[in-house]
Amino acid sequence: MTDGCRCVVLVSGGGTNLQALLDRAAEGQLGAEIVGVVSNRPQAYALERAREAGVPAQVVDHTEYADRAAFDVALRDAVGAFEPDLLVLAGFMRILTPEFTAPFSGRMINVHPSLLPAFRGLDTHRKALEAGCRLHGTTVHLVTDDLDAGPIIAQGAVRVDDTDTPETLARRVQAVEHRLLPQAVRWFAEGRLEVAGDRVRVRGHSGEPGEFLAPAPEP
Repeated sequence: MTDGCRCVVLVSGGGTNLQALLDRAAEGQLGAEIVGVVSNRPQAYALERAREAGVPAQVVDHTEYADRAAFDVALRDAVGAFEPDLLVLAGFMRILTPEFTAPFSGRMINVHPSLLPAFRGLDTHRKALEAGCRLHGTTVHLVTDDLDAGPIIAQGAVRVDDTDTPETLARRVQAVEHRLLPQAVRWFAEGRLEVAGDRVRVRGHSGEPGEFLAPAPEP
């Protein structure tokens, strides 16, 4: 992709990840233009964030459609009208069918609040705590027909504290998402993502090996 990469963001809720993208775009650091925001929920605060930034915001209310396939066709048409190069699912709480994903294959990324393949689906922070995880985090990945299963672009981890609740853990993970998602969008826009099977390589990235130990070893 070039600097003219057109990006549409799909949202369902408060839109903090959308705000991170909008802020980076306003700074000229996103590498892409956010040309539209689409939500399946009319009351999503993310829509207000888009309007405040001067970005066209549209609703395709899933409750107005008889089934998932019909909704996906309407969503596909609404998104397609923006002629996007890239779709970003930023807290979009709908499972998408091939009716939607097929036309945008290879051009959709999602941010998911777990270190995939662990804890697909909902309630990831609670699941991580119940499983006794020492590390938890977030994943940015390419979207496929399988839920939360596409090739991984980037991951970020946080330590899990003994006093954590799902809410405190979510806040720390979200802070990582706000850095990681804009970076992944920029890599896509710059044409730096190379996919080989289920593995994504970022062209030009050093990829130096490292480690993250939790708890940290004693001196």
